[in-house]
Amino acid sequence: MDYNILVCDDEKDILDAIEIYLKAEGYKVFTAKDGLSALKILEKNEIHLAIIDIMMPVMDGITLIMKMREMTNIPIIVLSAKSEVTDKIVGLNVGADDYITKPFNAVELTARVNSLIRRYFSLGASEIKNGDLKIGRLCISDESKEVRVEDEIVSLTPYEYKILYLLVKNPGRVFSSTEIYERVWEEEAIDVRKIISVHISHLRDKIEINPRKPDLIKSVYGMGYKIEVKWCYLILKIFWENFSLI
Repeated sequence: MDYNILVCDDEKDILDAIEIYLKAEGYKVFTAKDGLSALKILEKNEIHLAIIDIMMPVMDGITLIMKMREMTNIPIIVLSAKSEVTDKIVGLNVGADDYITKPFNAVELTARVNSLIRRYFSLGASEIKNGDLKIGRLCISDESKEVRVEDEIVSLTPYEYKILYLLVKNPGRVFSSTEIYERVWEEEAIDVRKIISVHISHLRDKIEINPRKPDLIKSVYGMGYKIEVKWCYLILKIFWENFSLI
Protein backbone atom coordinates (compact mmCIF):
# COMPACT_ATOMS: atom_id res chain seq x y z
CA MET A 1 0.00 0.00 0.00
CA ASP A 2 1.23 3.48 -0.87
CA TYR A 3 0.95 5.99 1.97
CA ASN A 4 0.29 9.71 1.57
CA ILE A 5 1.78 12.11 4.09
CA LEU A 6 0.81 15.73 4.60
CA VAL A 7 3.54 18.10 5.80
CA CYS A 8 2.47 21.55 6.95
CA ASP A 9 5.10 24.17 7.81
CA ASP A 10 5.57 27.81 6.86
CA GLU A 11 9.34 27.38 6.36
CA LYS A 12 10.14 26.28 2.80
CA ASP A 13 13.51 24.78 3.75
CA ILE A 14 11.82 22.57 6.34
CA LEU A 15 9.13 21.49 3.88
CA ASP A 16 11.69 20.64 1.21
CA ALA A 17 13.91 18.71 3.62
CA ILE A 18 11.08 16.61 5.04
CA GLU A 19 9.74 15.93 1.56
CA ILE A 20 13.14 14.60 0.48
CA TYR A 21 13.48 12.39 3.57
CA LEU A 22 9.99 10.91 3.24
CA LYS A 23 10.15 10.35 -0.51
CA ALA A 24 13.37 8.42 0.06
CA GLU A 25 11.29 6.12 2.31
CA GLY A 26 8.75 5.58 -0.47
CA TYR A 27 6.02 7.93 0.76
CA LYS A 28 4.01 10.32 -1.39
CA VAL A 29 4.21 13.79 0.14
CA PHE A 30 1.75 16.69 0.07
CA THR A 31 2.97 20.05 1.39
CA ALA A 32 1.19 23.12 2.77
CA LYS A 33 2.47 26.41 4.18
CA ASP A 34 -0.44 27.09 6.53
CA GLY A 35 -3.32 25.31 8.23
CA LEU A 36 -5.98 26.48 5.81
CA SER A 37 -4.09 25.09 2.82
CA ALA A 38 -3.59 21.84 4.71
CA LEU A 39 -7.34 21.47 5.29
CA LYS A 40 -7.99 21.88 1.56
CA ILE A 41 -5.49 19.11 0.81
CA LEU A 42 -7.19 16.85 3.37
CA GLU A 43 -10.57 17.44 1.77
CA LYS A 44 -9.35 16.46 -1.70
CA ASN A 45 -6.89 13.64 -0.94
CA GLU A 46 -6.61 10.51 1.16
CA ILE A 47 -3.95 11.35 3.74
CA HIS A 48 -2.54 8.65 6.02
CA LEU A 49 -0.34 10.74 8.35
CA ALA A 50 0.30 14.44 8.98
CA ILE A 51 3.33 16.35 10.23
CA ILE A 52 2.25 19.78 11.47
CA ASP A 53 4.17 22.82 12.66
CA ILE A 54 2.63 24.73 15.57
CA MET A 55 3.53 28.32 14.71
CA MET A 56 2.12 29.19 11.26
CA PRO A 57 0.28 32.11 9.62
CA VAL A 58 -3.41 32.11 8.56
CA MET A 59 -4.22 29.09 10.76
CA ASP A 60 -1.84 27.81 13.44
CA GLY A 61 -1.09 24.15 14.09
CA ILE A 62 -3.19 23.85 17.24
CA THR A 63 -6.31 25.05 15.43
CA LEU A 64 -5.51 22.82 12.47
CA ILE A 65 -5.20 19.70 14.64
CA MET A 66 -8.50 20.47 16.38
CA LYS A 67 -10.25 20.78 13.01
CA MET A 68 -8.56 17.64 11.70
CA ARG A 69 -9.80 15.62 14.65
CA GLU A 70 -13.33 16.50 13.60
CA MET A 71 -12.61 14.91 10.20
CA THR A 72 -10.12 12.10 10.64
CA ASN A 73 -8.31 9.81 13.05
CA ILE A 74 -4.98 9.62 11.18
CA PRO A 75 -1.71 9.87 13.13
CA ILE A 76 -0.40 13.41 13.65
CA ILE A 77 3.14 14.44 14.53
CA VAL A 78 3.60 17.93 15.97
CA LEU A 79 6.68 19.77 14.70
CA SER A 80 7.85 22.84 16.61
CA ALA A 81 10.92 24.99 17.14
CA LYS A 82 10.02 25.31 20.81
CA SER A 83 11.39 22.77 23.28
CA GLU A 84 9.24 23.62 26.31
CA VAL A 85 7.05 20.84 27.67
CA THR A 86 4.03 23.18 27.40
CA ASP A 87 3.97 22.81 23.62
CA LYS A 88 4.15 19.04 23.86
CA ILE A 89 1.23 18.90 26.29
CA VAL A 90 -0.90 21.26 24.19
CA GLY A 91 -0.19 19.33 21.01
CA LEU A 92 -0.97 15.96 22.56
CA ASN A 93 -4.10 17.23 24.26
CA VAL A 94 -5.65 18.57 21.07
CA GLY A 95 -5.16 15.22 19.37
CA ALA A 96 -1.57 14.78 18.18
CA ASP A 97 0.04 11.34 18.51
CA ASP A 98 3.72 12.27 18.67
CA TYR A 99 6.04 15.25 18.95
CA ILE A 100 9.41 16.22 17.51
CA THR A 101 11.42 19.38 18.04
CA LYS A 102 13.33 21.46 15.49
CA PRO A 103 16.12 21.11 14.59
CA PHE A 104 15.28 17.45 14.09
CA ASN A 105 17.30 14.45 13.05
CA ALA A 106 16.20 12.99 9.71
CA VAL A 107 16.66 9.42 10.93
CA GLU A 108 14.54 10.08 14.03
CA LEU A 109 11.79 11.76 12.01
CA THR A 110 11.48 8.94 9.49
CA ALA A 111 11.63 6.35 12.28
CA ARG A 112 8.70 8.03 14.04
CA VAL A 113 6.74 8.21 10.80
CA ASN A 114 7.41 4.55 10.02
CA SER A 115 6.43 3.52 13.54
CA LEU A 116 3.12 5.40 13.50
CA ILE A 117 2.23 4.15 10.02
CA ARG A 118 2.99 0.57 11.04
CA ARG A 119 1.04 0.78 14.29
CA TYR A 120 -1.90 2.62 12.78
CA PHE A 121 -2.40 0.54 9.65
CA SER A 122 -0.62 -2.78 10.09
CA LEU A 123 -1.86 -3.29 13.66
CA GLY A 124 -5.38 -2.11 12.93
CA ALA A 125 -5.52 1.08 14.97
CA SER A 126 -7.09 2.84 11.98
CA GLU A 127 -10.28 0.84 12.32
CA ILE A 128 -12.39 3.27 14.30
CA LYS A 129 -15.92 1.89 14.17
CA ASN A 130 -19.24 3.69 14.28
CA GLY A 131 -20.21 4.25 17.89
CA ASP A 132 -16.62 4.67 19.04
CA LEU A 133 -15.83 7.88 20.90
CA LYS A 134 -12.57 9.79 20.44
CA ILE A 135 -11.60 12.92 22.32
CA GLY A 136 -7.99 14.01 22.00
CA ARG A 137 -5.74 11.24 23.28
CA LEU A 138 -8.71 9.20 24.56
CA CYS A 139 -10.57 6.61 22.47
CA ILE A 140 -13.45 4.44 23.70
CA SER A 141 -14.79 1.43 21.82
CA ASP A 142 -18.19 0.61 23.26
CA GLU A 143 -18.45 -2.59 21.23
CA SER A 144 -15.37 -4.12 22.87
CA LYS A 145 -15.59 -1.98 26.05
CA GLU A 146 -11.97 -1.02 25.39
CA VAL A 147 -10.39 2.30 26.39
CA ARG A 148 -7.15 3.57 24.88
CA VAL A 149 -5.06 6.55 25.93
CA GLU A 150 -2.49 7.55 23.30
CA ASP A 151 -3.13 4.12 21.73
CA GLU A 152 -2.28 2.26 24.95
CA ILE A 153 -5.03 0.10 26.42
CA VAL A 154 -6.17 1.26 29.86
CA SER A 155 -7.71 -1.24 32.26
CA LEU A 156 -10.91 0.06 33.87
CA THR A 157 -13.40 -1.55 36.18
CA PRO A 158 -16.96 -1.91 34.79
CA TYR A 159 -18.18 1.03 36.85
CA GLU A 160 -15.21 3.21 35.86
CA TYR A 161 -15.91 2.41 32.22
CA LYS A 162 -19.60 3.29 32.51
CA ILE A 163 -18.84 6.59 34.23
CA LEU A 164 -16.23 7.56 31.64
CA TYR A 165 -18.48 6.57 28.74
CA LEU A 166 -21.35 8.62 30.17
CA LEU A 167 -19.18 11.73 30.48
CA VAL A 168 -17.42 11.39 27.12
CA LYS A 169 -20.68 10.75 25.27
CA ASN A 170 -22.05 14.03 26.66
CA PRO A 171 -19.16 16.54 26.45
CA GLY A 172 -19.93 19.83 28.13
CA ARG A 173 -22.80 18.50 30.21
CA VAL A 174 -22.41 18.54 33.98
CA PHE A 175 -23.51 15.39 35.78
CA SER A 176 -24.13 15.47 39.52
CA SER A 177 -22.88 12.59 41.67
CA THR A 178 -26.49 11.53 42.17
CA GLU A 179 -27.22 11.44 38.44
CA ILE A 180 -24.01 9.54 37.67
CA TYR A 181 -24.82 6.95 40.32
CA GLU A 182 -28.41 6.44 39.21
CA ARG A 183 -27.41 6.10 35.54
CA VAL A 184 -24.47 3.77 36.15
CA TRP A 185 -25.68 1.68 39.08
CA GLU A 186 -29.34 1.92 37.98
CA GLU A 187 -30.64 2.30 41.51
CA GLU A 188 -31.66 5.11 43.81
CA ALA A 189 -28.77 7.26 44.98
CA ILE A 190 -28.47 7.91 48.72
CA ASP A 191 -25.44 9.88 49.93
CA VAL A 192 -23.24 8.77 47.01
CA ARG A 193 -20.95 11.78 46.60
CA LYS A 194 -17.97 10.02 48.21
CA ILE A 195 -18.47 6.89 46.10
CA ILE A 196 -18.45 8.87 42.85
CA SER A 197 -15.53 10.98 44.01
CA VAL A 198 -13.42 7.85 44.56
CA HIS A 199 -14.27 6.46 41.12
CA ILE A 200 -13.48 9.79 39.45
CA SER A 201 -10.15 9.89 41.29
CA HIS A 202 -9.28 6.40 40.02
CA LEU A 203 -10.26 7.37 36.47
CA ARG A 204 -8.05 10.43 36.59
CA ASP A 205 -5.12 8.33 37.78
CA LYS A 206 -5.53 6.15 34.69
CA ILE A 207 -6.29 8.62 31.88
CA GLU A 208 -4.95 12.05 32.86
CA ILE A 209 -1.42 13.26 32.12
CA ASN A 210 -1.43 14.93 35.55
CA PRO A 211 -4.23 13.57 37.77
CA ARG A 212 -3.83 16.51 40.15
CA LYS A 213 -4.50 18.94 37.29
CA PRO A 214 -6.97 17.02 35.10
CA ASP A 215 -7.70 18.30 31.62
CA LEU A 216 -10.26 15.66 30.60
CA ILE A 217 -12.55 15.07 33.58
CA LYS A 218 -13.34 18.46 35.07
CA SER A 219 -14.95 19.16 38.43
CA VAL A 220 -17.64 21.83 38.59
CA TYR A 221 -17.69 23.08 42.17
CA GLY A 222 -20.91 22.24 43.96
CA MET A 223 -22.44 20.68 40.84
CA GLY A 224 -20.58 17.61 39.61
CA TYR A 225 -18.31 16.51 36.75
CA LYS A 226 -18.04 17.05 33.03
CA ILE A 227 -15.88 16.69 29.95
CA GLU A 228 -15.82 19.81 27.84
CA VAL A 229 -13.04 19.22 25.37
CA LYS A 230 -13.27 22.23 23.10
CA TRP A 231 -13.29 24.63 26.04
CA CYS A 232 -10.33 22.82 27.54
CA TYR A 233 -8.47 23.07 24.24
CA LEU A 234 -9.33 26.76 23.92
CA ILE A 235 -7.75 27.45 27.31
CA LEU A 236 -4.62 25.51 26.34
CA LYS A 237 -4.45 27.28 22.99
CA ILE A 238 -4.73 30.75 24.59
CA PHE A 239 -2.09 29.80 27.17
CA TRP A 240 0.25 28.55 24.44
CA GLU A 241 -0.21 31.73 22.36
CA ASN A 242 0.53 33.96 25.36
CA PHE A 243 3.44 31.77 26.47
CA SER A 244 5.00 31.95 23.00
CA LEU A 245 5.18 35.73 23.30
CA ILE A 246 7.30 35.61 26.45
